[in-house]
Amino acid sequence: MKKLLLLFQAAALLLFVTIFFNTAQAKTLKIATLSPEGSDWMQKMRAGAKEIKQKTSGRVKFKFYPGGVMGDDSAVLRKIRIGQLKGGALPGGSLLKANPNYQIYSLLLSYKNQGEIDYVRQHIDSEIKKGFEKGGFVIIGMAESGFAYAMSSKQAISNITQLRQQKVWIPTNDINFQKILKSFGVTAIPLPYGDVLAGLQTGLINTVAMSPIGAIALQWYTQINYIIDMPLLYSLGILTIDKKSFSKIKPADQKIIMDVMNKAFKKINAQNKKHNKESLEVLAANGIEFIKPSETELKEWQEYADKANQKMVDTGTLDPKLVEKVKKLLSEYRSSKHK
Repeated sequence: MKKLLLLFQAAALLLFVTIFFNTAQAKTLKIATLSPEGSDWMQKMRAGAKEIKQKTSGRVKFKFYPGGVMGDDSAVLRKIRIGQLKGGALPGGSLLKANPNYQIYSLLLSYKNQGEIDYVRQHIDSEIKKGFEKGGFVIIGMAESGFAYAMSSKQAISNITQLRQQKVWIPTNDINFQKILKSFGVTAIPLPYGDVLAGLQTGLINTVAMSPIGAIALQWYTQINYIIDMPLLYSLGILTIDKKSFSKIKPADQKIIMDVMNKAFKKINAQNKKHNKESLEVLAANGIEFIKPSETELKEWQEYADKANQKMVDTGTLDPKLVEKVKKLLSEYRSSKHK
């Protein structure tokens, strides 16, 4: 009887230790995003989080704060630094301090179509992710926001002189975009994403650059009357976790997180490609006028764009070897059957 009691006590102790250990190892990853609840992004991320919770037996959970309730991307990054949040689904441009080479995706007027950027991404996405990790962030998902277009509420814009006359918005912490506009002689007005719609409504700003799906999702299109029919630059949305927080998760669970969320973001990426194309049609159907620059105006845009891109290399903010690699990839693509 005594022996049976000892066995029972040992089993109970083992169960307690096991439960305590698993509870101590459990991680809740608090993630903030501007994406509205119910959007494709949120649906796919929530589905991924559910799968991760199941596959890790509850050791890893996600808690999402959608719709900008934690503030703009600057606020989110600040809360990640102090440990209030573990990560965010953010515009890639907001993470430039962690990895300036991300700017390779947003080289102005460098990618002419979807095929070109897809080909480049196939070869350098992994390199960009490694760069972010060195800067303190683990990237667990990347999906395109798409090509950004200049959109105006007040005036049809086709040339740079007209652009300089507008009240142009810039994200509060997008260093890259700020440099680009400065090189075009444009003085921009910085605002958080959450204040842009009100800025358009009040006239504080009248010109923005955004992807078609972004303009619709954020309701900016309701204030837009003109779009320059020329993709300016490419942008990505990134789901990232603070590297220190990620390192505290068991390696086997890290792999589950990466596998599940990468799969989810491939679906988001494919959806966004489709939706961006459809969104351009929706914008046109809503009476927004697409303005096509003349050949002379296009040449002027390209000259300024090339100077802005080269300046990033000359000032050391973008690795020249990476730029040459991308140029080579684009040359390969354009001279191949993919042309």
